[in-house]
Amino acid sequence: MVLGKVKSLTISFDCLNDSNVPVYSSGDTVSGRVSLEVTGEIRVKSLKIYARGHAKVRWTESRNAGSNTAYTQNYTEEVEYFNHKDILIGHERDDDNSEEGLHTIHSGRHEYAFSFELPQTPLATSFEGRHGSVRYWVKAELHRPWFLPVKLKKEFTVFEHIDINTPSLLSPQAGTKEKTLCCWFCTSGPISLSAKIERKGYTPGESIQIFAEIENCSSRMVVPKATIYQTQAFYAKGKMKEVKQLVANLRGESLSSGKTETWNGKQLKIPPVSPSILDCSIIRVEYSLMVYVDIPGAMDLFLNLPLVIGTIPLHPFGSRTSSVSSQGSMNMNWLGLTLPERPEAPPSYAEVVTEEQRQSSLAPLGACDDFERALPGPLFAYIQEFRFLPPPLYSEIDPNPDQPTDDRPSCPSR
Repeated sequence: MVLGKVKSLTISFDCLNDSNVPVYSSGDTVSGRVSLEVTGEIRVKSLKIYARGHAKVRWTESRNAGSNTAYTQNYTEEVEYFNHKDILIGHERDDDNSEEGLHTIHSGRHEYAFSFELPQTPLATSFEGRHGSVRYWVKAELHRPWFLPVKLKKEFTVFEHIDINTPSLLSPQAGTKEKTLCCWFCTSGPISLSAKIERKGYTPGESIQIFAEIENCSSRMVVPKATIYQTQAFYAKGKMKEVKQLVANLRGESLSSGKTETWNGKQLKIPPVSPSILDCSIIRVEYSLMVYVDIPGAMDLFLNLPLVIGTIPLHPFGSRTSSVSSQGSMNMNWLGLTLPERPEAPPSYAEVVTEEQRQSSLAPLGACDDFERALPGPLFAYIQEFRFLPPPLYSEIDPNPDQPTDDRPSCPSR
């Protein structure tokens, strides 16, 4: 008898999106198929799948134990989110080579469906960092007597959604700092920096509008800049390892002594980056916007504004709420440049109601005879008189200001 051969073993997911990329969230059902293609006939003990999700951290540090002695300290930590196992063919035990309980698979292509549910508890978003990772995968194992197992692993992506349409992520972020330069016994004027962004939460692909004012009263030439940083923090055995990476940056105009520059919504686009990871005990991924002044020969003057990169973008209602709250909290005069100086006047009565419509409206209302008889004469006459008159003209100045009375205290003179 000629034994058959395993030509291929593949795993495919039933994708839930249009991009055919397997992306899931906590509580979702992960389903798919294990495809087995054989040439000839084979005997199989079992076909199993394993699904696992975990976060893992690992790094090493060199230590000195004496004058000529050194050793390496390993730091590792792991958090398991789920561990699932399912038998598609056969039985549990694979440690013997007996011919009992074997399943015959004929030549051709065969598919075996699998399905499991992700935990309802929050899961960390899939991530690959310098000293750690968050991974989710499905592994298929085919066991045959007298053969090594055939194994295949395929990863899938998990997003723990962060909705930026929440009050805490829609609140404006702002700050102000000042720095005075000293050179030996001489002190120059201060360098001041004020910056503000309209909210804390953003999604990849959005542009952050930066409102800032930089005033250079020193004797040096300075350059205002802005950057987005990603900070990766890894925790193991009570220690922390941090990695900071530049994500995006922009540069303003150089400022000579006595000059001021204003950023009236200068845009800095967020590139495709992984979302913030805030709920994992051993890995955190955070973002910040740094607006700073590059000062040659001295420490830079900088402001750090925290950011949260989410997965659910801003809704139109959230955008309006953010704009209103942003305008309501503006306390810096230089940010008032973005607001209109005065409101726009409403349309005139003639633009809304034509003369023909007004004349037709003055015709007797036959359908309202009963209503007319039910009302007192003077009251109905009052309604008829003012019903079709145009509204008063719009004016920026109140034509009837309140007149102060004797019992109302007046403002003290300055």
